[in-house]
Amino acid sequence: MREPEVQRPSWHRLFGVGLVVSLSFGALTLLTAAVTGLPMRDPDGFIGPSYLRLPLIVAVMMALDVVPRVLARRLPARAVPAELRTVLRARWPWSRLAVVAAGLATFYVAYVAYRNLKSFLPFLRTHLSDPFLVASDEWFGFGHQPGNVLHELLGTGVAAGVLSWVYIFFLTFVPFSLAAALVWSTRLVRGAWYVTALSFNWIIGTATYYLMPSLGPIYVERFRFADLPSTEVLRLQNSLWRNRLEVLADPHATQAVHGIAAFASLHVSIVFTAALIAQIVGLPRLVRWALWLFLVLTTLATIYFGWHYVVDVIAGFGVGGLSVGLAALAVRHGNRRGNELPDPLVPVASDEPAAPVGATLR
Repeated sequence: MREPEVQRPSWHRLFGVGLVVSLSFGALTLLTAAVTGLPMRDPDGFIGPSYLRLPLIVAVMMALDVVPRVLARRLPARAVPAELRTVLRARWPWSRLAVVAAGLATFYVAYVAYRNLKSFLPFLRTHLSDPFLVASDEWFGFGHQPGNVLHELLGTGVAAGVLSWVYIFFLTFVPFSLAAALVWSTRLVRGAWYVTALSFNWIIGTATYYLMPSLGPIYVERFRFADLPSTEVLRLQNSLWRNRLEVLADPHATQAVHGIAAFASLHVSIVFTAALIAQIVGLPRLVRWALWLFLVLTTLATIYFGWHYVVDVIAGFGVGGLSVGLAALAVRHGNRRGNELPDPLVPVASDEPAAPVGATLR
């Protein structure tokens, strides 16, 4: 059975604009570090540094794309290696590998720049907007703090465990959805749209941090969250506070980065980006419903655990929507001279087999 032909557009048409924007953002970060004398750091994360973690996840996704196709043919064991090579060449020509590399570079440069500029924040913007944001929360809560209202409504037992899992799952969702968009997209323009939108979230989100620097309710009114049980979220909050103290004491004496900033909520903006694009391109109903539910629970978790103020959540929706729109323009601009690739904003009916459930875009 012959494999269906895979789109083979050039990487610069899909990621040219996004990569230029990310590289410019990276250059701004390097310039800021040089002028201020602050150190650049490569932020660690799940399964090590991003420059190792992301290619590893992509490699696993590629294996999941190729191996099942070979095993489904039920070939003799001696014929499997040759068939693996054949399917790998058909599914992953150099042109598509270049697209994946460009997508990873677009995301990675924007992400590392975002993490470093976020770490520079307390040195460049010493004024905090938390008093104003606390007052705004009281206004939205009709004289009550929204976090405490949620504690009363949802309780501090099972709800804390569930919302903690949802919030921590975000750390896995981002790299895996990125890899899924690059590897499992049968229409690469839409994978490029999602990856570019993720990158723009980091960039626009950084601008909001500098516009209104703040710590968040958990760090300025910790007593309001004393009734919450010990969860992974609490351990993460304590770890981020220790990192803040280390960086403020001497940024050159630690490999840690400062990672606390409330306005706007990028957890909300990123998940909203994924849900909105999935809705527009018409992913399977189960995937769309799961993403919208994930967004609702993420929004609740950010308030419940005191990560963000209500205004931060509203701004997060704005950052996500703006990122989706600008990314669509970027990808459309890259393909303005030809018709090989569809407009990312126009749903296209397809009789192609469905991508794996984990795919974020098709």
